[in-house]
Amino acid sequence: MRRTYKYRAVINKETEANCEKWLYLCRTLYNLTLEQRIWMYRQRRTTLSQYDQSNQLPEFKNEFTEFKEVGSQVLQNVTKRVDLAYRAFFRRLKSGQSKAGFPRFRGRNRYDSFTFPNKSGWKLEGRYLYVTNVGRFKLHPTKPAQGDIKTVTVRRSPTGKWYVCFSCDNVVPRKFLKATEAIGIDVGIKSFCVDSDGKVFDNPKYYRESEQLLRKRQRKLSRRKKGSVGRKEARILVAKAHERVFNLRNDFLHKTANYYIENYGTINIEDLQVQNMLKNKHLSKSIADASWSKFFDMLSYKAEEAGREVVKVRPHGTSQLCSFCGAKVPKTLAVRVHRCSVCGLVMDRDYNAALNILNRGQVGRSGDNVEVGDSCVV
Repeated sequence: MRRTYKYRAVINKETEANCEKWLYLCRTLYNLTLEQRIWMYRQRRTTLSQYDQSNQLPEFKNEFTEFKEVGSQVLQNVTKRVDLAYRAFFRRLKSGQSKAGFPRFRGRNRYDSFTFPNKSGWKLEGRYLYVTNVGRFKLHPTKPAQGDIKTVTVRRSPTGKWYVCFSCDNVVPRKFLKATEAIGIDVGIKSFCVDSDGKVFDNPKYYRESEQLLRKRQRKLSRRKKGSVGRKEARILVAKAHERVFNLRNDFLHKTANYYIENYGTINIEDLQVQNMLKNKHLSKSIADASWSKFFDMLSYKAEEAGREVVKVRPHGTSQLCSFCGAKVPKTLAVRVHRCSVCGLVMDRDYNAALNILNRGQVGRSGDNVEVGDSCVV
C-alpha cells in the first residue's frame, strides 16, 4: 500500500534562498506552459500534450540557462501539473458543474512546492536530506518513512515553514486487533458525532473559537499598504491563525477516526452531500468548521488499511424515524429530543439517528427489504 510521510525541515539561509529560487523558476515555467496551451487553443491548432511540452524542455533550458540548475525531473513534473489542471477542468465541464474553474496563472504566493518524481537529484542519509543544487534539510521525523520512496516533495507553508513529504509504496499495513462489532455514526453541529453505542464526541468548533482573533488580524492586514514589509508580517500572522485551526482540527479528526477504526469492524455512516448542504447560508460556516467530508475520507482510507468496512447509507429520514418502531416523527432542527407518539420512546435525537443508521446499514448488508440507494460498502 502507499502512504505519505510529512516531516518538518530545518534549513539554513543559503538553502532557503535556493528553495525560493527553485519555486520562482518552477512557477515561471508553469505560467509559460499554461500560456502556451492557451495560445495554441486560441490559434485553433493541435492541442499540446504533456509529453510535447516535456520534450521542449531541453531546447527551453538552452535558451534560458538559469533553468539548467533545476532538476530535469522537477521541470517535467511542472508540465505534468499543468496537464492535471487541464484534465480536471474538462472533467468538471463534462460533469456539468456551474463553476468549472479554468486553470489559473500562479502568483508569487500561489506556487509553494516542487517534486522529484524518481530517485534522482536527492539523497537521504538518516535524518538529513541532500538535494542537488539546493542544500541540506534536517528532518524532524516523529516516525521514520517505511517502504520504497517513490516521490519527494519540498513544500513551503503559508507561514514560511518548510516541509518534506515522502510518498512511499510497499508500506507494511499496521496490525489491528480483530473487531467484528458494527457501529452507526450520526454527525452533527451541536455534537460532532454521536454513535449507536451512545458515545458522544463534542464539536470543538476551532474556527469559531478563533474567529475573533482572525477578524482582528485580517482587519489589520487590510490596512497595510500592498508590497510593504508591514503587510507581509500581517499576512503571516493571519496564516498562522489559520494554520493553528487546521492543525487542531486535523488532530481531532484523526483521533476520532482512529477510535472507531480500532474498536469496530463495520462503520455505518450517512452518504451526505456536504457540498449541497453548504448552500445553507445559516449553517454553512458551522458545517465547514466541522469538516464532515474530511472525517469520512479519513474513515475510508484508514478502514482500507485496517481491513474494516465503511458502509454509507441513505441519509433520508434518519432523524425523523423512530429507531424502535419505525414510525415517522417529524421534528425541526431545534427539537433535540426524540419523542415517539406510537411506542412512547424518548431519547436524544442524535442517538436515535445513529441507531437508524446502524439498522439501515445492517439491513443493506443482509440484502433483505432494501430500497435502492439505501446503503453501499466503500
